[in-house]
Amino acid sequence: MEYAGTDVLELASQQALAYLMGLPERPVGATATPKQLRSLLGGPLPARGIPATETMGLLEQAAEAGGVVASSGPRYFGFVVGGTHPVSIAADWLVSAWDQNSGVHELGPAVAVAEQITAEWLVDLFGLPKGTSVGFPTGCAMAHVVALASARHHVLAKAGWDVEHDGLQGAPEVHIVVGAQRHLTIDLALRYLGFGTSRVIVVPSDSQGRMRVGELRKRIAKLDGPIVVCAQIGDVNTGAIDPLDKICDIAHEREAWVHVDGAFGMWAAASPKLRRLVPGLDRADSWASDAHKWLNVPYDCGLVFVAHAEAHSSAMLNQRAGYLPNAAAEKRDPIEWVTDFSRRARSLPVWATLRTLGREGIAEQIDRCCLLARRFAGRLREVPGVEVLNKVALNQVMVRFGDDDELTREVIKRLQESGQCWFGGTMWNGRAAMRISVASWQTTADDVDATVSVIQQAFSEARAAS
Repeated sequence: MEYAGTDVLELASQQALAYLMGLPERPVGATATPKQLRSLLGGPLPARGIPATETMGLLEQAAEAGGVVASSGPRYFGFVVGGTHPVSIAADWLVSAWDQNSGVHELGPAVAVAEQITAEWLVDLFGLPKGTSVGFPTGCAMAHVVALASARHHVLAKAGWDVEHDGLQGAPEVHIVVGAQRHLTIDLALRYLGFGTSRVIVVPSDSQGRMRVGELRKRIAKLDGPIVVCAQIGDVNTGAIDPLDKICDIAHEREAWVHVDGAFGMWAAASPKLRRLVPGLDRADSWASDAHKWLNVPYDCGLVFVAHAEAHSSAMLNQRAGYLPNAAAEKRDPIEWVTDFSRRARSLPVWATLRTLGREGIAEQIDRCCLLARRFAGRLREVPGVEVLNKVALNQVMVRFGDDDELTREVIKRLQESGQCWFGGTMWNGRAAMRISVASWQTTADDVDATVSVIQQAFSEARAAS
């Protein structure tokens, strides 16, 4: 018996393959306006509906009209978003076809077991302590929420307070210590967890964005009570890495919890060549990262790791609803490690990609992106009037044009409108800059060289017009 939706699924497959095959030549930035897209996709909700193939045709028109950003292609350098490996896309298609609610083992045994295996592989790949618990939230923001909820449980339990039962009102104050260049999602997680942001203790950073450990020691010395320190691997602008070994030395002297924001930079630990950049990684208490960034799997897939599994599970699932099966050692329930109950099997593309690439393939991907970032920096340093603002630690490069904010912004605008590549702007030490992020498995040295030529042309034209 034929499945009733075969025609629309075959059409979607054809459209997806055509899009993927056209990525190298496709204009990188979106060009359609919101008004154009509303005209194409909007209007009143149909009373009787329309054929599914016609609906899919509208989506194809939206893409062809310039409503889709080619962020998974080889010349997108605007944000650290990565690409998507063919096997990860294929696994993601299967995730939707299987339609498993992966919160509980009984609802999707193959998914639950694959997730447990994936968790074990990742702990080993990153060199984290044995027994580290793992969850697969939507992204790094929610990974921070899970990790810092685990930290909150742990440090308050040591102080004799059951935060899940008694809440924060009346609890001992938890001191949150952060670096000046922390990512905004750290603050977001602190808001969600009731810590707020006005009371955080900010440690100054150096010129590259790394936490100053001497200043950390001074600030911690003045604190009394539970402490959580948030460190960073991979500043979103410079790619800089906090000195984790020294941070752990200082923090653990005071029995403080160390949380690491490793949204993309944590993947350096998967490379034998780059692991030396993250000494002390295994000494932290929790870590947050994204698989949909540098591993290049589809959105959405965050990663959270906690060295104290009891604190992790206690923070997430204090009690089980009566309708849920009893927990069993041989049946891992993903709901014990993340905030959401009902969720798609987002860990399955990670399993497929890790298995397909293997250790060597993952390391090669990370190493190549870093090498290409250094190639960008080297080529751009040769262009008169272009200033590279950071020491290239990983895959991030920051450049400035003519020591002029408006000129720098104009170059970025011209590059975005060119369709040949895409970069984003940022502010660094009060000056406008262009940020280059190399994170796609498809990017090659030829892409970098061709893009540098486009940058030179845009800079020359912008300078002539100013």
